[in-house]
Amino acid sequence: MSYYDDEYRSKLVSAEEAVKVVKSGDWIDWGQTLSNPVALDAALAARKEELEDIKIRHCGSTKFHEIWKVDPQGETFSMNSWHFVGPDRGQHDAGNTYYIPDILSKNALFYRKSLHNESDVAMLRVTPMDKHGYFNFSCSTAQVRSICDVAKIIILEVCPSMPWACGGDGEELVHISEVDYVVECDSQLTLVPAAKPSELDKTIAEHVVGLITDGACIQLGIGGMPNVVGTLLAESDLKDLGCHTEMLVDAYYHLWKAGKLTNKRKNIHKGKSVWGFALGSQDLYDWIDHNPGLATYPYSYTNDPHVIAQNDNMVSINNCLEVDLYGQIASESSGFRHISGAGGQLDFVTGAYMSKGGKSIICCTSSYKDKEGSIKSRIVPTLAPGTTVTVPRNQAHLIVTEYGVCDLAGRSTWERTERLISIAHPDLRDELIKKAEEMRIWRQSSKR
Repeated sequence: MSYYDDEYRSKLVSAEEAVKVVKSGDWIDWGQTLSNPVALDAALAARKEELEDIKIRHCGSTKFHEIWKVDPQGETFSMNSWHFVGPDRGQHDAGNTYYIPDILSKNALFYRKSLHNESDVAMLRVTPMDKHGYFNFSCSTAQVRSICDVAKIIILEVCPSMPWACGGDGEELVHISEVDYVVECDSQLTLVPAAKPSELDKTIAEHVVGLITDGACIQLGIGGMPNVVGTLLAESDLKDLGCHTEMLVDAYYHLWKAGKLTNKRKNIHKGKSVWGFALGSQDLYDWIDHNPGLATYPYSYTNDPHVIAQNDNMVSINNCLEVDLYGQIASESSGFRHISGAGGQLDFVTGAYMSKGGKSIICCTSSYKDKEGSIKSRIVPTLAPGTTVTVPRNQAHLIVTEYGVCDLAGRSTWERTERLISIAHPDLRDELIKKAEEMRIWRQSSKR
């Protein structure tokens, strides 16, 4: 029995009853990935014909939402996402989901400073309440506390499957006294197994692992490549690695099982892995549950470059789609097609380079095949119209492909061009040199 049980019962309603508070024109916040509601999504979808102009803000869909099923044209529900994953990408292509330009270290600030009057209803999936009246944001601390701070109405969807994540500053919690309605729904968590690596992935990962030393503090970004790097690190001779990351993935669990992840040499949060949100296997979620060796913080902390830089030998490892010859890094869109998001890439690129002994690493395959089967370079003369620059050229550091590593930091345009072409696909280098000459960024004395 808890002192707060009576208050909990007084706020407990069905999902259908809870969504009656939504009115036409409202902005609704669903939080991030595993905090996206299930029962409330279905109940809201059932009200499609009663409502108009409902805008939903969230970050990363781990499932195909019910509102999309009943409203494929976006006539009633407009989804707006801070970051795209598979389902969001498809719905963006269909024309009913939109991207919110973002940098995750500023996400909470966006809510508290600019969106504080534009969050009518928060609908968030959380753990069951503890005896002190607190619910835990579980795998989605992210920016969720800031949503609770500004939302006019808070509805919690309690899910017993959600692991309880130990936090560092209280932003992983919301109290029953702050909540308007509670809905119970024992829904399954989305499991996201790591993608099977290709031979190219393994080659790139081997280059990356060669850049890492004992005691390094590691950030692994979203995508298959960072997970491959983590797996190779677990199999390596490296020791006493640390974790300070936006996203906690299975690779960290495997590093811990292999005895590599000790956090002993971190300057801050020694002995603890620091993270902002998690997505992966059931093993990962079980590892998180009530684990005091893991500390979840909001993005305003995990992604703050000044915090990141406090750990010596900080290494950030992220993916990209393209790099142009000036060193501009595109990781979120290809032309006008939006694919993912800025996420925390710029945050960690900045913080890792600021760190004593730190490195910022961006990975990509040198090429890909288009629909016609032609080989296209990921190292391009200039980015196509509509392609978003995620990391500006003046903050690019180490770029890695299967053909090697190049360091762009502090280098002139011709030096960048020469180095990038040296790790491009060999069959495509002559054309890149030709374009570089036209752009006047290729010296006649440069290597061929």
